[in-house]
Amino acid sequence: MTPHERNPIGTHVQVGKGLVKGAVASADALGCETLQVFVGNPRGWALSPGRPEEDKEFRRAIEARGMRAFIHAPYLVNLGSPTPATYERSAAAVAHNLRRAADLGVEGVVVHTGSFVTPPSEEDPTTPEERYAAAMTQVREALLPVLDELADEDAPWLLLEPTAGQGRSLCAGVEDLTAYLDVLDFHPKAGICLDTCHVFAAGAPLDEIGGATATVDRIVEIGGPGRLRLIHANDSMDVRGAFKDRHQRIGDGHIGTAAFGELFAHPATEGVPFVLETPGSRDPESTCFPRLRTLREAAYA
Repeated sequence: MTPHERNPIGTHVQVGKGLVKGAVASADALGCETLQVFVGNPRGWALSPGRPEEDKEFRRAIEARGMRAFIHAPYLVNLGSPTPATYERSAAAVAHNLRRAADLGVEGVVVHTGSFVTPPSEEDPTTPEERYAAAMTQVREALLPVLDELADEDAPWLLLEPTAGQGRSLCAGVEDLTAYLDVLDFHPKAGICLDTCHVFAAGAPLDEIGGATATVDRIVEIGGPGRLRLIHANDSMDVRGAFKDRHQRIGDGHIGTAAFGELFAHPATEGVPFVLETPGSRDPESTCFPRLRTLREAAYA
């Protein structure tokens, strides 16, 4: 297995002119081996149905290139929201994006794990523990039915992305994956997307030698082998444990490059793509691609 095959590297690309003329063309220009896209407005609720001919053309294009592809669900999705309209729209958005993933032949849909956002008030005497429990019940009720529809082995994965710990997160960092996966009965199609900036912000010691290795070890211990399906490769503008979701270019932040070398070398990342979400990662002059490629090559030297 070549380094390219073991850990393809790419970035989140804009659709712009279309899935092929925009997204795939941009990925080609950047030399991507994998890509991630939104299939609708990332900051809106409208559910774009797609165009069958364009969907087929996209499938053919990524298959011809051997390019791994993923969808990111809209940022508004929050299955833990106490607002009924937000919860219902979130559930509909996740189900819709999974259907679009099947149409497009992509591997998975990345979904932020959400939060319970309402603080206590005189009108709402419930405790944080009660609100957390209610939010997790909502997660279960929304996701288990759509996960159960993903019975086909080739069906796309639902990829849970822990958050940076800001607000009242339901799953911030690696340790919270235990409870989150538990409410989903450790469903075999519930995968994990490791965002390096997020878990670092939530306290993972990626800035220490061995820290990234230990973090992946813990993910495998919690989720079992094969559940880590994607890595969002991002450095951090802020120090460890700052609970701030501010991505930085690889090697220019507080995580540093050694962590990414450890991630490439870890046995559990075999076959796992690395997708950049850093400032300027869609710029042909970005330093992130060559830095990741150099680290990947060094991991297999």
